[in-house]
Amino acid sequence: MSHPLPPPACPAHARTTGLLPLAEAVGSADPRGTYRRLREQWGSVAKIELEPGVPAWLVMGYRELLTITRQEQVYSRDARNWRDLNDGVVSPRSGLLPMMAWRANVIGADGPEHRRLRQPLDDGVARIDQRRTRRQVETMCAKLIEEFSARGSADLVNEYATIVPMLSIASLFGLDSGEGHELLQALIALFGSADDSQLGNRNFEEILADTLRARRAEPRDDLTTALLGHPNLRDEAEHLQSMVVMISAGNETVTAWISHTLRLMLTDPRFAARMHGGRLGVDDALDEALWRDPPMNNMPARYALRDTELGGQHIRRGDVLILGIAAANDDPAVRSETGEVEPGNRAHLAFSSGAHVCPAQVPARLITRTAVNTVLNLLPDMRLAVPAENVTWRPSPWTRVPVSLPVEFSARYTTAIGPDRKTPH
Repeated sequence: MSHPLPPPACPAHARTTGLLPLAEAVGSADPRGTYRRLREQWGSVAKIELEPGVPAWLVMGYRELLTITRQEQVYSRDARNWRDLNDGVVSPRSGLLPMMAWRANVIGADGPEHRRLRQPLDDGVARIDQRRTRRQVETMCAKLIEEFSARGSADLVNEYATIVPMLSIASLFGLDSGEGHELLQALIALFGSADDSQLGNRNFEEILADTLRARRAEPRDDLTTALLGHPNLRDEAEHLQSMVVMISAGNETVTAWISHTLRLMLTDPRFAARMHGGRLGVDDALDEALWRDPPMNNMPARYALRDTELGGQHIRRGDVLILGIAAANDDPAVRSETGEVEPGNRAHLAFSSGAHVCPAQVPARLITRTAVNTVLNLLPDMRLAVPAENVTWRPSPWTRVPVSLPVEFSARYTTAIGPDRKTPH
C-alpha cells in the first residue's frame, strides 16, 4: 500500500491538481522518501507540478533517465518545444523561465548546433592549469577559514561553501572578488525559480556583459578572453551565453557538493568513521555524496518532439520532462539492498548523461576535493552546532543547498597559509 505524499505547499491548489510541487520534494527533510512514495504511486515516471498549474513529468527511473538523455531525436533540449509555454500556461513573468526558457547557448541546442557550442566549453576546461588552480583554491580556503577560526564557530555554507566555488570560478574568468560576490547573490535568486529569479538573471548577465566588454578592450590570460577568441562562437550573444553556462552551472552545483559532503561528515557517524578510519578516501566520499544527495536533485529539462511512451506513461508531444537525478540514483534497479555505496562506484547520474553530460567534472571535483580537504585538515574537531534535523534548505525545485551549516570547533588564531604564518594551535 502506498504511503501518503507530504502535505502540499498550497493545499487548496493541490486538492485541485493532486500533484506534488517539485520544490516541496527538494526542500523536504527526506526527499528520498518523497521520491520513493512518488515511485510507489506512479512508477518510474511521475506527474508533478513545477508551479501552480504547470505540470511536468519527473523521470525517476535510472534506465528511463538514460533513455531521454541519449535520444535527442525524441527528447529535445530546446525549450521552444514546450507546449505549455507556447500556449500561455506558463506566465512570461514565471520564475521558472531563467532556468527553463530557451537561450541561444549549448544547453538549448541539439545535434550539430550543440556540438558547435559545446566545443568552446570543452576547450576552455582543457586550458585550466589544474595544479595552479588547486594551489589557488587551497590558499583561498585557508584564508576564508582564518577569517572565522578565532571565533570557534562558523557557518560552513554561507562563510565557506558558497564562497569557494564562486571566487574560484570567477578568478578563472578574470573577475575580482567583489564581482564574484555580486554574481553569487544573482545566482542564488536565479536557481530559486521564485519571484526574484528573473531579476537575478538580469543582474547576472549584466556583470558578465561588462566583463566581456572589458576583455575586448584589454585581453588577458583568462577564460573570458579565450571564449572571445574561439572560432566556434559567432557573436556577442554566444560569448555571453557560454559564460552564463560555465559560471552558473559550476557555482551552484559545487556549492551543493561541498555542503553535502561536509554535512555527511557532521551528521552521519558511519560516513565520518569510514573517512577518519581511512576506509573511505576523500574522492570516494565525494562520490558517495553525489549518490546520496546530488547537487542537482532535479535538472531541467527535455521536451517531447512526438507522442511516445516512457516508463508506462503516455508522453504527449510538447510535454516537459525533468531529470530526477536524486530519484534515479535511488532506483531499486541500481541501488544495493543495504543502500551502501561501493567505493569507486561512479555510475551515479549526478553529472547527467548523453550529449549534455557536464563538461566541467574535473575542475568541479578539484575545487570540491580541495575545499573539503582544507577544512577537515584545519578544523579537525569541528562538530555541528545544531541538531541534524534542524538543517533546512534553500527553496528551489532544482538544487538542494542547506540554508546554513553552523559548526563549532576549538578556536584557532592563525592558519598556516604562508611562510610568515604561525602553526595553528
